Amino acid sequence: MDRKPQLGEFLSTRRAQLRPVDAGIPEYGERRRVPGLRREELARLAGVGLSYYTRLEQGQSLNASPEVLDALARALGLDEVERAHLHDLARAARRTGTTRRRSAPERAGDTTRQLLAAFGDTPAIVLGRRSDVLAWNRTAHALFAGHLDPRIPDRAAQRPNTARLVFLDAHTRDLYDADWAKKARDVVGKLRFAAGRHPDDPLLAALIGELAMKSAEFASMWSEHRVREWDLATYRMHHPIVGRVRLNLQTLNVPQEEGQRIVVATADSGTASEAALRLLAQVVAETEHRRTEPIDRTEPIDVAELTRR
Repeated sequence: MDRKPQLGEFLSTRRAQLRPVDAGIPEYGERRRVPGLRREELARLAGVGLSYYTRLEQGQSLNASPEVLDALARALGLDEVERAHLHDLARAARRTGTTRRRSAPERAGDTTRQLLAAFGDTPAIVLGRRSDVLAWNRTAHALFAGHLDPRIPDRAAQRPNTARLVFLDAHTRDLYDADWAKKARDVVGKLRFAAGRHPDDPLLAALIGELAMKSAEFASMWSEHRVREWDLATYRMHHPIVGRVRLNLQTLNVPQEEGQRIVVATADSGTASEAALRLLAQVVAETEHRRTEPIDRTEPIDVAELTRR
């Protein structure tokens, strides 16, 4: 990530996405040469000088005050997450002398793993700041990535990354079914947020570059400069074992582990999706049990029978 132009790119992209009518600027039927607002229009709305705003957008000025950034955020109609991202980009631009250092591999600590175990059969997964899978319980593995080795998060160099899975893995694309585009935009927005918070992370920069080269869809969405926070999202999924479900993915920040979070999958009470999650947990438990039995006692799992119980 080239830090210096990131602030300017964010401002110019979001300016181009803002329609004059949304900013209260009358058009009088005129033909505009640029999409969105002109620089002078945004500068006027924010109460800053045009020449100063131009230098800011071109990356020639790196000293925007918090008050100026807040004024620009209001003029652009940014939400709180996007406003925080704008401030992150400005801080990164001022740290022009900072060198990137390769940080130690992330890991899920013992207390985090204890919390993960406490969720029982409820699917829960621990993600790092780059969206690497640091740990998961057995139901989460079966729900999100049953085609992968369940022990792979323990091998730092081979850990699955949720962004790679969404854009480059056919199983994951099929899993999110009709909501793949929604999931993909959320993934990109969260990576944008992470890039603003961790501008000196070379592995994060490498991940973004890899996805931009390998996926035209990622490159297109990345260019929109949309930002997402980790909170609550609902997706329709088509699971190969339990069929179609509608799940709520809720995020909990891991205390004292910057950038780590636990994502928990639940379903609305009394729905077929809730029953499907219970069935998945049963299938996983039955598979685990049969794996520990002598080979001559193993039999195929009868999913239909489990459903009738």
